[in-house]
Amino acid sequence: MTKNELLNTITKLSHEFGSCDYVLGGGGNTSAKNEQTLWVKPSGTTLAGLKPELFVALDRIRLSELYAFTPPAVPAEREELIKNAMAAAVSPETPGRASVEAPLHDSLSATFVVHTHPAIVNGMTCSLAGKNACAQLFPDALWLDYIDPGYTLCMKVREEIKNYKESNGKEPALIFLKNHGLFVAADTAAEIRQLYSRVVNVLLPFYKQAGIKTTLKVGSDPTTSQIDEQMRQITAIFDNDDLGIAVSGSFAYPQGPITPDHIVYAKSYPFIGEPNLEAIKAFKAKHGYNPAIIATKTAVYGVAETEKKAALALLLAQDGALVIQLANAFGGIDFMTDAARTFIENWEVESYRSKQL
Repeated sequence: MTKNELLNTITKLSHEFGSCDYVLGGGGNTSAKNEQTLWVKPSGTTLAGLKPELFVALDRIRLSELYAFTPPAVPAEREELIKNAMAAAVSPETPGRASVEAPLHDSLSATFVVHTHPAIVNGMTCSLAGKNACAQLFPDALWLDYIDPGYTLCMKVREEIKNYKESNGKEPALIFLKNHGLFVAADTAAEIRQLYSRVVNVLLPFYKQAGIKTTLKVGSDPTTSQIDEQMRQITAIFDNDDLGIAVSGSFAYPQGPITPDHIVYAKSYPFIGEPNLEAIKAFKAKHGYNPAIIATKTAVYGVAETEKKAALALLLAQDGALVIQLANAFGGIDFMTDAARTFIENWEVESYRSKQL
């Protein structure tokens, strides 16, 4: 395929798998490659908003230099080194900053890679019994236990892809990452679509047989007077008349970190109860940040510096609630560890990705 054909194809795939059924916010990433060049989604941009000219082009020879690094043990130093090495591989005529998972895309030989975080998939990957279930439902897939995103994940995936190929004579087309999502790799767009259809057509009947609904139940919206009063309280507490606030009826909101995306856009923990200045101060003293989610008896609020970010925080909280609901089909939810949570909360890459919104 020519460069234009590759980019047009991956752009179309990005739009198809950029809906809320597959990713939220700037989550997920896609790529196309030939022998010389890897074109990957810019960090923080949405799949649905991609255009062919927005993909970041990386020289695969320069990018391969990453794989020979002996990285520093300190995570911040390691990720800074990798970020700079990736930047050096970017073709100067392309805009943006390459997705941090570009080396992982490069590690798969398939022409196209589409990485998403569907709730119906994460019901399995974020569950206690997900690994065993994956082995039964998708015996030809590669499963990886949780690994910090970035260079550590890339190198582990490269190793596991090599082991898989030695055992199976080919690379995996499906890679499930615990508390993260799904990678699908193939040489044609039709194969990508077929693989995603297969995943959906296996999981949906499984949830149905387990008696688990695949939609989230959200309670009735509070009354206008209740919303107005609580919005006044929240605005006064944060001392910001331009504060973005989104509201919905009550739902079984997550009370812990589920995936990196949930941490980035909705924070690791919600504030629970009626908001007041002292309670919010105590929350910030404990967690190090103001809440992005405030759950009262009558409603759940997304709170951020803009209405768009507030709406996205609320959407991620609802997505997390759905993942918890679905995880009941696989033994219940398995939250991220404190170490994994702390890495994401302090990772410069995720801070950059959030700002791009």
